[in-house]
Amino acid sequence: MTQRLVFAGDSITDAGRDRTDDDSFGDGYVSLIADELPAQGADVVVVNRGISGDRAVDLERRWEADVRAQRPDVLTVYVGVNDMWRRFDSDDPTTAQEFEATYRRLLAGTDADRVLLIEPYFLPVRAEQAEWPADLDEKRAVIARLAQETGAVLVPLQETFSRAAAEHGVAAIAPDGVHPTPAGSRLIADAWLAAYADREAGAR
Repeated sequence: MTQRLVFAGDSITDAGRDRTDDDSFGDGYVSLIADELPAQGADVVVVNRGISGDRAVDLERRWEADVRAQRPDVLTVYVGVNDMWRRFDSDDPTTAQEFEATYRRLLAGTDADRVLLIEPYFLPVRAEQAEWPADLDEKRAVIARLAQETGAVLVPLQETFSRAAAEHGVAAIAPDGVHPTPAGSRLIADAWLAAYADREAGAR
């Protein structure tokens, strides 16, 4: 049976997709997944609903039309870094409590059989960003807790990206600390594919 895989999130999911074309996946991790799963014999339809700049509240505003209306069998949510970023570049913070309340509503508003929650990562590249991770840490903790509570699959990324940056340099993975290079997108896709394969095996 064909599975509909819907990916909802921000610029890392968007990855420059053509939003007028449902067959456009951008050039990021969703595109890699859309290529690889069919090559592995999976019967899937992939839908990319990432929009650059989105925070959790932005995702909530379009949830009905862009997510629920797509009737996902497998839903992936990847959001959180802009909830951190806007605090520092626009003086528009999102508290951990606000983030959690919104994220809970998102998860309550899905009928997907399986849900994967991607952990946002951040790699400070400027001295003034040294304090930024503490804000994102709170949101990452929310996502981990909600995954545990709801039975969703957590796709961890922070440790993976931190390790890769230490080994290869931040510029090779995510030059601005957030937006991945092709190598960074490969890391995200591999982490997602591993989590998806584990869940599929557990469902059998």
